[in-house]
Amino acid sequence: MADQPDPQLATQAHDDEAPAPEPAVSDARKAELAERRKTWLIRLAGAVAIVAFLWGAYYLLIGRNHVSTDNAYVGAETAAITPLVAGPVESVRVSNTQAVKQGDILITIDPADARLAVARAEADLALAERHYRETGATGGALSAQVVARSSDIARAEAELVGAQAMLEKANVDLKRRQDLARTGAVSGEELTAAQSADAAARAQLRVAQAGIAQARASRAAAQQQYEANQALSSGPMDSNPDVAAARAKLASARLDLERTTIRAPFDGLVAQRNVQVGQRLAAGTTIMTIVPLDHMYVDANFKEGQLRKVRIGQPVRLKSDLYGGSVEYHGKVVGMAGGTGSAFAIIPAQNATGNWIKVVQRLPVRIALDPKELRDHPLRVGLSMDVKIDVGG
Repeated sequence: MADQPDPQLATQAHDDEAPAPEPAVSDARKAELAERRKTWLIRLAGAVAIVAFLWGAYYLLIGRNHVSTDNAYVGAETAAITPLVAGPVESVRVSNTQAVKQGDILITIDPADARLAVARAEADLALAERHYRETGATGGALSAQVVARSSDIARAEAELVGAQAMLEKANVDLKRRQDLARTGAVSGEELTAAQSADAAARAQLRVAQAGIAQARASRAAAQQQYEANQALSSGPMDSNPDVAAARAKLASARLDLERTTIRAPFDGLVAQRNVQVGQRLAAGTTIMTIVPLDHMYVDANFKEGQLRKVRIGQPVRLKSDLYGGSVEYHGKVVGMAGGTGSAFAIIPAQNATGNWIKVVQRLPVRIALDPKELRDHPLRVGLSMDVKIDVGG
């Protein structure tokens, strides 16, 4: 009995000896895991190499020929609507966000004053034309006056000849009587009468000479009046200065009347309307803004280091957050600003200090958009855009 082994001790000994193969299984597992890890590292390295290769190929073929930025905004040459004549607002035909076509009526100004101005200008023109016709009609009368003054000169010259003849006769009579008076054959009364006749003849000669001068002066005045009349009435009526001035005044009045109706200068959207019916407007007051929808541009602010290859005329692709990546716009570079935004600031940056730190500057680049694409997918002023310029061309 003492030599037989205890069953419980044998079972326990068997249990203690069973886990002995565990180290061999653990080493195999570790080897398997290490092999898997190595495989995954090789795959990862390969993937990184492929990505690096693809990125390098993209950069060499495409990336280095493009510069891009998301610091870009939509702009437009908007029209500030201002009345050219003053007056109270009669009607307002549009409101904010309303689309208008070129020539659509925006507002009307009360035309009463403008119509009165047209009526006055028409009356002034009629008066100027009447004066022109009257001036032409008096030309004949002035011409007759010139002929009459010429006749006056001829009559005065004839009177002068008669006066000279009378003076010569009086001189002869006076000399004869003076000679006879020495011999006592002529009385003193006859001599005195002869002297008086001689003096009267001399006076009559001076009167005749003065008459000739007066007749010639009258003829010269009549001739000048006739020439002035001919200068005013010669040529067509439209060339007359008074008539031309009256016509210009009438055209100006009619233009002011036409300007009481304010129309849209082009197709677009109404924005910033600040006018109401009954408001009295002064000429030059901005009452609203028209934003064109098919003539917009983008100002893209590129870093100064990105502009090395940017040139005018290069093609551009753009995307807007308004439509997402599904809509792509196409444009071209049309210009670059003359300076950075900070250079034209009200208070420019001062870099003359010892603690100056260089800040990369941005320069606006103007990009024109395709009008057809804008009509298909309208944009709004101020929207942000993603811009990519092809600088490889």
